[in-house]
Amino acid sequence: MTERSILFPVALAALLAGCSSATPHYDARFGEAVRSARLQMTIDPQAGKTAGVGVDGATGMDGRATRHSMERYEQSYKSPPQAINVINIGGSLTSNNSGGSGGTP
Repeated sequence: MTERSILFPVALAALLAGCSSATPHYDARFGEAVRSARLQMTIDPQAGKTAGVGVDGATGMDGRATRHSMERYEQSYKSPPQAINVINIGGSLTSNNSGGSGGTP
């Protein structure tokens, strides 16, 4: 009887220990690195919560550069640049060799 009374609590403790997490410290901070990286990549995390359009504006661009880039963007649709044929890079389509010229090598 004493063996059963000792064996049961020991077995119960072993079973309950298997259910506990081995990494509670890591589980509490799971996903923190992803959230931190996403916030570091976002210029203005509060952008959707502020009233008005373009409150901060384009950081690092002055008015002249912004206007010029917008004009070039619009022009690219009005008159797109010509396509460049790059099929035969490094060679020609016709050969200048005449074949049997009859000369000495």
